[in-house]
Amino acid sequence: MTTTPAARPPHWYGIPVRVALLTFLGTLLSFALVLFLSIIGALVISAIRGVPLQMRIAYRDIAIPAALVAAAVIFVITVIMEVRHYRQAKSLAAIERMN
Repeated sequence: MTTTPAARPPHWYGIPVRVALLTFLGTLLSFALVLFLSIIGALVISAIRGVPLQMRIAYRDIAIPAALVAAAVIFVITVIMEVRHYRQAKSLAAIERMN
């Protein structure tokens, strides 16, 4: 008969690490996606109007503000999810210790 090893109790100091990592990755991904789409949009607009391509607009006026907004949203959502996960894991660990 095999016994399953006892699960580690959750630690609060894991929350900021996961929040920072997920916020950074989400911000980086959203910046890359918005930058790609804004470059395509700037390329199309410059081709339609017959003017030189202004890449500065894609970076400074579109991608960076969109990434900052995405970072704020991702941060808030990640904090809520990680705190909820921590509380649930803490409760389940307490129930497991009771058995």
